[in-house]
Amino acid sequence: MWDLRRTWGVDDLGREPEPSTFHLSSSTTRQILTPIVLRFLVKGIRVNNNSATGAVLTPLSFLKRSSMVWATKPAYVFNDDSVTYAEFAAQAEDLAGALVEWGLQPGDRVAYMMPNVPEMLIAHFGVPLAKCVLVPINIRLSSSEVSYILEHSGARVCVFHSSLSEVVKEAAREVTNVEAWISAGGSSDMGAGTECLTYQDFAVRRGDFEADYTVDDELNPISINYTSGTTGRPKGVVYTHRGAYLNSLGELLHSRFSPESVYLWTLPMFHCNGWCTTWAVTGIGGTHVCLSEVRPDQIWQEIRDRSVTHMNAAPTVITAILNHPDAVVVSPPIALTTAGASPSPTVIAQAEAHGFSIIHVYGLTEVYGPHSICEVQPEWAELDDAERARMLARQGVPMIQATEMRVVTEDMRDVPADGETLGEIVMRGNNVMLGYFRDDEATAQAFRGGWFHSGDLGVMYPDGYVALKDRLKDIIISGGENISTVEVEQAIASHPAVLEVAVIGVPDEKWGERPKAFVVLKDLQVVSDGEIIDHVRTQIAHFKAPRDVHITESLPKTSTGKIKKYALREVEWSGARG
Repeated sequence: MWDLRRTWGVDDLGREPEPSTFHLSSSTTRQILTPIVLRFLVKGIRVNNNSATGAVLTPLSFLKRSSMVWATKPAYVFNDDSVTYAEFAAQAEDLAGALVEWGLQPGDRVAYMMPNVPEMLIAHFGVPLAKCVLVPINIRLSSSEVSYILEHSGARVCVFHSSLSEVVKEAAREVTNVEAWISAGGSSDMGAGTECLTYQDFAVRRGDFEADYTVDDELNPISINYTSGTTGRPKGVVYTHRGAYLNSLGELLHSRFSPESVYLWTLPMFHCNGWCTTWAVTGIGGTHVCLSEVRPDQIWQEIRDRSVTHMNAAPTVITAILNHPDAVVVSPPIALTTAGASPSPTVIAQAEAHGFSIIHVYGLTEVYGPHSICEVQPEWAELDDAERARMLARQGVPMIQATEMRVVTEDMRDVPADGETLGEIVMRGNNVMLGYFRDDEATAQAFRGGWFHSGDLGVMYPDGYVALKDRLKDIIISGGENISTVEVEQAIASHPAVLEVAVIGVPDEKWGERPKAFVVLKDLQVVSDGEIIDHVRTQIAHFKAPRDVHITESLPKTSTGKIKKYALREVEWSGARG
């Protein structure tokens, strides 16, 4: 197999450009192809860089095409506004022109801190149209975290929503590299000595800008997405035009989008660029339904009013939606793509009972969001609901654009495909990040052995499907035995009174650590911790069952709906470390 490898080099990543080279990835391939290549060379046939035989890959081409093919079709709707694809392209070009007029150069970073409003969607095209790099910032971060990202990314411009003014104002006090502060959704006061423009006033400064929907190199960065930073400072994950383009195509295929699709933005656009659906839905000519807040009541209203066909959401968001009083059985089915924390078979079965068609994917920020998908096999239709849901809860196989995924030991040997032996999930392919921005050491560590290391523990089944068992940092080692928190959580979630659950390891004098569960009950449900423990023991081995179950009203979560287990651990382990 031919493997075209090119290294993109810019000063900020501390790399030197290298020429493109062809690499033959196996001795068998070399034996087959080398005589053919030599024959071509002998006859004087050369591979030329002919512009007629290909184009540099960039998702910018998606908007250019849709603005022509679907010019009068709604590109996005928000509240009472509906904007066509021709208008959408004009808005993106206006933004790009304003950035260039301000003096930004190719490669400069532009930070955005916004909920899922139209300006955030426009940024995914307007910023790269200016040949700049988009830096989406989590809207739930503290001012100190925001200032760190602004400083580390070297952003020259920061565009934010007026509802986040106080956090941004506080962050601005520690930042010197941002030259322009721009407020969308209303004016904002940044304090004495700091000017703040409104988005409307800034975007009209287009000048004589002429939009160019191409890029010189498809390995140029298009976005830098910062990780959550739960175990240290956030790391900037560099996405390329090529990776964004190919991952978008994978999303379109696996989530079954079409020009008739109506996509509801229940997943943050700032998280992995919305798993690349910012670009993907635009490419297929679907309609984006923007949301300023992700609330179950608003979601159900949009489903009713907009004829929604597609959504993406973490399992905890799905749980909140399905257990809301407005919940109904949807018809026709809505394609619901889920990832993040491993969804339990209980959640999957409940979603399908409400008419949602579950598409289970798995990935991380470092792989543009999803990397694998649990492809549904025809014979699964013959299984009972519980067993079918269990099969769907696995993380599956690489998506069509993703190429490869393995489960390996510390010395990079594949674990037996027995569904039992734990190993780390490693990946490589078209949608693996270019590297961590300004962090060569972390990049080298992540790519040791020539594969991206996920930090997730999983097993490989005989059918080639991978199942996630835990994060390396979450696995519980009790008396020398590995206990998967995911397995325990799924056992607890199968209790009919349980709404949400998180399991962590807590200190134990005899065993080192043991499982403890934090449980949120469904409305009007009453159950004791002892009843939950007894139920778990009917599902899994007794030693895996938690000794303690803490019933609580809520669990700490990230902006994407993942439960912050590290926050629970900090409380439980503070005394033991003290």
